[in-house]
Amino acid sequence: MEVHVTLTGRGDLAARIYRQLLEAILDGRLRAGDRLPPTRELAERLQVSRNTVAAAYDRLTAEGFVTGRVGVGTFVSLSPPAAQRTGGGTPGAPAREAPPGDIAPRPVWRTIPVWPRGAAGEALPYDFKLGVPDATLFPLESWRRLVARRLRAATLADGRYADPAGHAGLRAAIARHFGVSRSVRAGADDVIVTQGAQQALDLVGRVLIEPGDLVAVEEPGYPPARLLFRSLGARVAGVPVDAEGIDVAAIPPGTRLVYVTPSHQFPLGTPMSAARRAALLEWAQRHGAAVIEDDYDSEFRFSDRPLEPLQSLDRGGRVIYVGSFSKSTLPMLRLGFLVAPASLRPALLAAKRLADWHGQYHEQAAMADFIDEGLLARHIRKATRVYAARHRRILAVLRRDLAGLLDPVPSAAGLHLCAHLAPGAAADLGEAVARARQLGVGVESLSAFHAEPGPHRPGLVLGYGAIPLERIDEGLRRLAAAVRAATAETAAEAAAG
Repeated sequence: MEVHVTLTGRGDLAARIYRQLLEAILDGRLRAGDRLPPTRELAERLQVSRNTVAAAYDRLTAEGFVTGRVGVGTFVSLSPPAAQRTGGGTPGAPAREAPPGDIAPRPVWRTIPVWPRGAAGEALPYDFKLGVPDATLFPLESWRRLVARRLRAATLADGRYADPAGHAGLRAAIARHFGVSRSVRAGADDVIVTQGAQQALDLVGRVLIEPGDLVAVEEPGYPPARLLFRSLGARVAGVPVDAEGIDVAAIPPGTRLVYVTPSHQFPLGTPMSAARRAALLEWAQRHGAAVIEDDYDSEFRFSDRPLEPLQSLDRGGRVIYVGSFSKSTLPMLRLGFLVAPASLRPALLAAKRLADWHGQYHEQAAMADFIDEGLLARHIRKATRVYAARHRRILAVLRRDLAGLLDPVPSAAGLHLCAHLAPGAAADLGEAVARARQLGVGVESLSAFHAEPGPHRPGLVLGYGAIPLERIDEGLRRLAAAVRAATAETAAEAAAG
């Protein structure tokens, strides 16, 4: 193993070598079983005598930090002394202390939370978490086969930097698949492959937003998009959403960019009406604004014919369509894409190259095969049947066991649904969420998706990608108990006050 040792400063050379190797062992840079460089090799590199290095090794050996094996080499001890420092983080991992530093981030970053460690948070037995597909449905063996085939076929030419737009085969496959399944108007040259939808939003923001520009988002809406635009220096305004979608008349004057989820509004779940879509496109054309259409999970549709995407209705080149494979396959694949008007494409490609150049080409090639061999369409059909059954079951139990407490919001697609607190019911749903968690039920309050000052109609948002059908009834029974307990507590406080 290459070991960095410096001999700057004063003092005995062997002692300096000893101290630096000891420090590397104690702080975990050298782990049990790692081999130290041969004494001759390290001596030549440091331009000292071999005896100097051997003296440092002998001292480490005498103290039990390393073990020499004749004819094999010198290795970090498999049983390091009890004096080895351990710290937080990974259990048993040696601590490495970094200087605290005086460099501060821009003030906006003090208001943006870090995502919980583990990304998905604590696993609960009855988990109605949002935005998580059922990983057990994904044909992992087929995916492994496609990735392995692409890796076996790799050549030295595949080791070069590649097109920032992404793998040509995947761009063509995306244009065909989403052209058929979602009526997106695009050819391969219109598609830019990204590391998930969030990177697509970041690229669009970098290209379009100047510090201080006004960006309109749905209220309630998708928090990561709102936070991303704020991080880029935008002023972000929440625009109310009603049963038809975003209230176009309420979009503030001077808005540069509008972010919407028209096919399955996040988090309410309602689709944007055809009239509201037309009004939004007309507004964008009149005000010279751009529209991001985030079509994040509308592949899973259970009833009704899907409405045309904004992108396919757009005749003024105002809509940037953003899609993702995170819900339709697996989030860990980090594959998404955007389809942008020709006027934005050069800037977006330049931004992509500056961000990460091109992502994982072999995974992109495998996804092209996954689409072209019909595996994606087959998986979506299978998953849709499973999610539709869960969607129906949640609705049935809500209407049976929580009637008068929660009113489900009509929805016909996606991986989650919303339920408002029923008129006349009074409960602190934040308290209900906390009580439900104590009962092993994970659910989110609608208030978590509001950023503008209220009042807002209370509600709960329930995902069904992570919970099997057979757990839904018991999970909702426990949720009902939590909501009723919160309702009783609210009533008691009202009577006492």
